[in-house]
Amino acid sequence: MDYLKKILRFAIPYKKYAFLNIICNIFYALFSGLSFVALIPMLDILFNPEVTKQEHVKPVYTGIGHIKDYFTDYMNYKISDLVGSDNSKALLIVIILVISLFLLKNLFNYLGLYFVTYLRNGVLKDIRNEMYEKTMALPISFFSDRRKGDIMARITNDVGEVQNSLLAVLELIIKEPMTIVFTIGFMMMLSLKLSLFVFIFIPISGIIISAIGKQLKKHSNLVQKEQGVFLSIIDETLGGLKVIKGFNGESNFFKKFTDSTYRYFKYNNRLAHRQNLASPTSEFLGIVTIATLLWYGGNMVFNKTLDGSTFIAFMGLAYNILTPAKAISKASYGVKRGNAAAERVLEILETKNPMEDSPNATIKKEFTDNISLNNITFKYEKEAVLKNFNLTVQKGKSVALVGQSGSGKSTIANLVTRFYDVQEGNISIDNQNIKDITKHSLRGLMGLVTQDSILFNDSVKNNILLGKEDATDEEVIEALKIANAWEFVKDLPLGLDTNIGDSGAKLSGGQRQRLSIARAVLKNPPIMILDEATSALDTESERLVQDALEKMMLNRTSIVIAHRLSTIQNADTIVVMQKGQIVEQGNHSELMLKNGVYKKLVDMQSFD
Repeated sequence: MDYLKKILRFAIPYKKYAFLNIICNIFYALFSGLSFVALIPMLDILFNPEVTKQEHVKPVYTGIGHIKDYFTDYMNYKISDLVGSDNSKALLIVIILVISLFLLKNLFNYLGLYFVTYLRNGVLKDIRNEMYEKTMALPISFFSDRRKGDIMARITNDVGEVQNSLLAVLELIIKEPMTIVFTIGFMMMLSLKLSLFVFIFIPISGIIISAIGKQLKKHSNLVQKEQGVFLSIIDETLGGLKVIKGFNGESNFFKKFTDSTYRYFKYNNRLAHRQNLASPTSEFLGIVTIATLLWYGGNMVFNKTLDGSTFIAFMGLAYNILTPAKAISKASYGVKRGNAAAERVLEILETKNPMEDSPNATIKKEFTDNISLNNITFKYEKEAVLKNFNLTVQKGKSVALVGQSGSGKSTIANLVTRFYDVQEGNISIDNQNIKDITKHSLRGLMGLVTQDSILFNDSVKNNILLGKEDATDEEVIEALKIANAWEFVKDLPLGLDTNIGDSGAKLSGGQRQRLSIARAVLKNPPIMILDEATSALDTESERLVQDALEKMMLNRTSIVIAHRLSTIQNADTIVVMQKGQIVEQGNHSELMLKNGVYKKLVDMQSFD
């Protein structure tokens, strides 16, 4: 129940619905028991019609021990007072009473479900919202060794399982136990001896059902983890369909997927088999109890120690216990399965974010002097990617980082934007450590254009507005013009409102990249970071994009990570990197005269 307690904090905003649900469930339990007790007068009229012809005196209450006789005598007195000795009218009144009690029982049952629906769905909504918010807040390093499909499974299926299994217990906490309590109370009122069999049945069934469900959490955890695996395979398949088809890898991926679904099939079967035992087990134990009651109670009727109408009403009450007892047994299974899901959900929610803003973090609104990387050492795993790295970028200057793959160029972009935190040394902006600046305001000073133009399945306009949500259409068009993108956007079927498909699939690579640049242009940040923004483009697209980049970088501080050296010849400073260290530094002309590493890199590439 530990996980249930943690999940219940999400129920606090909906406590009024919980309170109303409890009230309705108490009334449901009360009328559920009374509806069977009210059958006694009706059965008396049917099987003992002389009862209404007798003269009835208003009974006197003599204590809880005689409550059954008092209730029966009072009902007979009221019926006799209303209809005299007319059995037909007496039967009609009792039938109306019984119908009214069953109506009230079901009305309060509906109202209880009505109110708890707001509670359950509200908790579901809030957990999903908090998980999504936490997912966005966690650093990129958190997801580097996790499958996207597993995260998706936790936000969708696991949260749904928490609602269906764990939160379903909320409906039972009052409703079913109160139904059993009221029913047992009425049963004891009718016959204390017969009630003893019920007391024996409930603990025995509870022990048996608990033994069956012991390993449910383990099986449920396996099911949910495997669900994350095949969702990840689906995500990877859809994202890399061209590569899979191009390398005839369909059979390989199909095998991976079918292996996962087969494991899911096995785990799910084991889980279902144990779950499916709950209902027949509790029903069998219930019918054994009913059979015992029939034998023992029937003999009491034969021996005239219990009247027939009371016995039939008692049997109805005994059967009335079976439904809540079965519901509680299923709920115990639900708690175990829900615990497994809640554990996976809470693992995300309770993960400490190592990159949260410090309590004294300040909001930085402008950039005035320089960006300084001081003695930076950084490693993703064991081997250092950057070693004692030092670099200063003055305001208004463009600095290009070049070098072979794995030299640490993109790591600089990740550290300056604080997607990762440095392990040694520090990065400062205007002599202020970026760890002392709020991440939101830090990234507000920066624009980012990456090698992979990340666009969303939305309109051109909405993709651009990510840079500045309140921008006018005129500002968007101006940004598109600077990025050399307006020339193709204006010819799209719906112009700015044209949907560009998943990841911009309806556009060419150059068009997607120019939209990414337009997004950065619209944001108009003082610092621009370009991470191999032209490396994936053909020559014609590269010219258009390079022209757009040069317009954008005009009078702006820029850190450019370049693969194609032709794109950075005009940079104020070119930094040549090898294995996380600077080996050369200067402008294009100076580095060419040195006849060193940079010249070798240039000679390896052809220039237009």
